[in-house]
Amino acid sequence: MDNDNSVIYGLEFQQANNQIHLVEFNEEISTIKTSVYHHSDGEIWKITTSPIDSSKLATCYNSVTNESSCTMKSAILKLPETENPANIENLEMATKLDTSPFGTEVRTTDFQPTDSNKAASVTESHIILWDISESDGKSILNIQLEGKNSPKFTTGRWNPHQNCNQFTAATETHLKTYDIRTGELAWSIDGVHSQVWCVRFNHFHDQLILTASSDARVLISSAASVSSENTGETCIVDENDGLETKQILSDGPLQWCEHEDSVYCAEWSPAEPWVFASLSYDGRLLISRVKKSLKYQIML
Repeated sequence: MDNDNSVIYGLEFQQANNQIHLVEFNEEISTIKTSVYHHSDGEIWKITTSPIDSSKLATCYNSVTNESSCTMKSAILKLPETENPANIENLEMATKLDTSPFGTEVRTTDFQPTDSNKAASVTESHIILWDISESDGKSILNIQLEGKNSPKFTTGRWNPHQNCNQFTAATETHLKTYDIRTGELAWSIDGVHSQVWCVRFNHFHDQLILTASSDARVLISSAASVSSENTGETCIVDENDGLETKQILSDGPLQWCEHEDSVYCAEWSPAEPWVFASLSYDGRLLISRVKKSLKYQIML
């Protein structure tokens, strides 16, 4: 969760309701509190939380239909306002999202960082912008993926910079960022991975993008040409009163770290802009740093 002292995760059970566990750490008295809730709708594949309303979360889940077949769905859920330690309560359905017209595989649902009434879902072929202010979500924008060889979206993430008007989605090997005001492609980075599963923007420097994929790599890529930090070339006066021209970073991959298995999760540190973590399928956790040469090129 965006609260630095909270973690939320899902558990799956074969003969019982799936569960969502909320773990909260109290820094002042060094205690851990765990709250457990039923997720009765189906097998949990993805959980995201609202950066504005800590009581709301979105899940993507596999639901069994009446015809004994499975279908992927997504919904906005809400934690109960009061707790009953004696019972495991069900999460409240805050907003239903009907993704069926846009595809059968729901990759993720991500909350808009500054507007509590908006969220975006990614299916294998669409990005859907939702109005989630009521119990039934309303589709207000639909972006369809087009291209040769039937490309598919694998994940997506709001860009917290640029006034939160951009949404980035991975199309297996590429990153495509759309302007949600028009639905048009704003910029893209090609060939970053073999299969991208996670996209994260640096909290402090919007030109740095962290991606993880099935090729066992975690990449830091640059989108410097569209960054708010760069206004073109900058002239710096040196010790001899001469003029030196500073070049902006080129777009594309800058740095990578290797795992031994597929990497499904990578996160920037919320406090330190040059530190990031990645977790691979085999349980290996790496804590890494941005190279000093890149750090100084961005800062100086």
